[in-house]
Amino acid sequence: MTSQYFSMSEHVSFEEHPKTKIVDEPIAMTKNYQHVLSLAFAVKEINENPKIVPNLTLGFRIYDSHFDARITYQNTLNLLFHQNRTIPNYECDTKRNPVAVIGGLGSETSGHMASILGMYKIPQVTYCLYDPAAHDKTQQLYRVVLNELYLYRSIIQLLQHFHWNWVGIIAKNDDKGEKFVQTMEHMLSQNGICAAFIDRIPSQSSIWGTLDLLDIFQNMTFAQNKTGVNVFIVSADSHSMLCLQVGLSMIEPDAMAPIQKVWVMTAHWEFSSETFHRHIDIQIFYGALSFAVHSNEVHGFQHFLQSLDPRSREDGFIKIFWEQSFNCLFPDTDVGKESTNTCTGEEKLESLPGPFFEMHMTSQSYSIYNAAYAVAYALHAMHLSRSKHRAMEGRDNLESFKPEQFQLHPFLRRISFNNSAGDKVSFNENGEVEAGFDIVNWITFPNQSFLRVKVGRMDPKAPEGREFSINETIITWHSRFNQVVPRAVCNDNCHPGYSKERKEGKPFCCYGCTKCSKGKFSNYKDMNACFQCPDAQFSNKEQNGCLPKRLNFLSFDGPLGVSLALLALFLSLTTAVILGIFIKHRNTPIVKANNRNLSYFLLLALLLCFLCSLLFIGRPQPLTCFLRQTAFGIVFSVAVSSVLAKTITVVLAFIATKPGSKMRKWVGTRFANSVVLCCSFTQAGICMAWLWTAPPFPDVDMHSLAEEIILECNEGSTQMFYCVLGYMGFLALASFIMAFLGRKLPDTFNEAKFITFSMLVFCSVWVSFVPTYLSTKGKYMVAVEIFSILASSAGLLGCIFCPKCYIIILRPELNKKDQLIRRNY
Repeated sequence: MTSQYFSMSEHVSFEEHPKTKIVDEPIAMTKNYQHVLSLAFAVKEINENPKIVPNLTLGFRIYDSHFDARITYQNTLNLLFHQNRTIPNYECDTKRNPVAVIGGLGSETSGHMASILGMYKIPQVTYCLYDPAAHDKTQQLYRVVLNELYLYRSIIQLLQHFHWNWVGIIAKNDDKGEKFVQTMEHMLSQNGICAAFIDRIPSQSSIWGTLDLLDIFQNMTFAQNKTGVNVFIVSADSHSMLCLQVGLSMIEPDAMAPIQKVWVMTAHWEFSSETFHRHIDIQIFYGALSFAVHSNEVHGFQHFLQSLDPRSREDGFIKIFWEQSFNCLFPDTDVGKESTNTCTGEEKLESLPGPFFEMHMTSQSYSIYNAAYAVAYALHAMHLSRSKHRAMEGRDNLESFKPEQFQLHPFLRRISFNNSAGDKVSFNENGEVEAGFDIVNWITFPNQSFLRVKVGRMDPKAPEGREFSINETIITWHSRFNQVVPRAVCNDNCHPGYSKERKEGKPFCCYGCTKCSKGKFSNYKDMNACFQCPDAQFSNKEQNGCLPKRLNFLSFDGPLGVSLALLALFLSLTTAVILGIFIKHRNTPIVKANNRNLSYFLLLALLLCFLCSLLFIGRPQPLTCFLRQTAFGIVFSVAVSSVLAKTITVVLAFIATKPGSKMRKWVGTRFANSVVLCCSFTQAGICMAWLWTAPPFPDVDMHSLAEEIILECNEGSTQMFYCVLGYMGFLALASFIMAFLGRKLPDTFNEAKFITFSMLVFCSVWVSFVPTYLSTKGKYMVAVEIFSILASSAGLLGCIFCPKCYIIILRPELNKKDQLIRRNY
């Protein structure tokens, strides 16, 4: 007996047989002996239940595949033809004609069996995870578990639930392991998870002939400890885990650092120990998570196990199992075997450590139990169908029931029943039982015992979005993690307010974090990009949310608006007072000099200039937007043209006093009024064209200010707005030049000096207005224009009229005609 034949890949057949008998003495793992016992227990229950298969007794035969394709094919042929020398298509023992086959534990074994059984239309019920892509639907194969793809999706759901995106993959170094790696890598990358490393477990054929295997496993464990990866995904089929456990058992405990990680095992992961690795430290798997085919406790199974008699001759396995499990020998055992202990037969199975035997039915055993009942219920359905058919034909109902294999398929496909544990068993259109998977947490103890704790479930029959469920509070993690959910990420998460930034040359799971720019936010961890806040909102200081934008306009409620409004009213009142003074003293020389009517025009225009600035304050409305720029342009043009007319009048009056001058006819109010009207109407024409083609309107600017919504008047046509300003600037420049030229003319009340200074102030204000206006936003832009209007108007008012008011009010002795004549002299 060599240790390479210890295997879990037995397959089981049902037969028409008067009693149950186990033949052929295979060598099997002690842990997997429960698979045989679960079949025996199921057959015993079925045979004792007269409601399932009356008048029929089920039997079975056990064959071992030894993980070898040749042996699998040979045993499958032996199963069908029962000859010492297999002769295909020749049967001499018709009493042992199998109606169905259960097996095997591995998908390769099941596939090899199906290639032969399919030719003879013999149903095969397998309890292994199967790759649907490799399954030929023409083969007569039924599965009491879901396929591998659903298991892979379950693993992805588990990783996503715990936000694990930096994991290692461990698989066997063969074609199946390579397929597992390729499939998992593809699904991981599709779901934003990276494989940090991939380790290959040496195949079983390497274990017994390679002295370098010790170095391989030592290097593997060193790499696994060295890496920062906390989660390992293991292709934990029976063959791979056997190799892994054998490899770990070959390493001295002192030579191997403890691998304190989270193991995520695929189904069917089991602790399976034998005498050659009895002392392996299973603490390495403390806190592991595994997937197992959904199972429940079957009533009566523990009692059945406790009633086993190791001296029974009907069970060819139990003696070998007993000696291996309890490390003893029965007195009648071959002399060649050595042991210091003698088996009494009174040993208790429940005293065995879990890696050797479990008293609770494992998920594989539960699947075999369901498979046996599925075949039995299919036979029952076929028997009822035949009984009804015979009754309709009037034939004897007591005629013997001899089922043919191919006749069982339609009944198996439609079978549906509740087993003794209360679970429903039925095959879907793919020939699978949608039992789903249990998520199991493994708690190990130093005495080689362990505890399974079901912590979650993947239920394909659950409502959409609720298939995956897990209870984190009852999970026991490895002591290294201090009962805190382990982290499995390449780097720290990007907190809300940041977005991920790709690192060159690194997997996509390894990234940096970049602060969201202004106006953008991220409100979850590890967001690929920041989102733009809605137009009416702005990002907060932490950049993890958006706040409503404030309205921005120059209102009468704010201090700036109130200050400018009060200033405009004060200047308006001042202008009105000066106008009143001039009207009251209209007959005095200082008022009559330089065209009294033009002074009135100018003061009225300045009064309106101060008042029109109030149109710029307050929430923009259609009427105010429509009027404010045009009113400002026209009124200011009247004011500037009046100044221009006054300047021209001064110059013309001096020229006209020269003997023989022909300019006398131009001196007078008619010419001055014509200048004012002509200049004003030109500006009015420009404004009318502006209002006709592209009038201003209320508008909303969402983007100029990050935290505010600007309520503004859209000028409609920026070109027309600057035309109005440009024309007004032209008039101001003309006034300044004329006043500058006439500033030294001999006249006691010559205004040219004051007009020159006032126009210098006026032009300075509006020249500085343009860059300031263009560089500000929102209410401050409006405030700049109001200030320019008030400042330039106040410059005209102060420079031209304040000196005259000073003489009129405070120095009336200077406001006399004789004073004018004396000073001229």
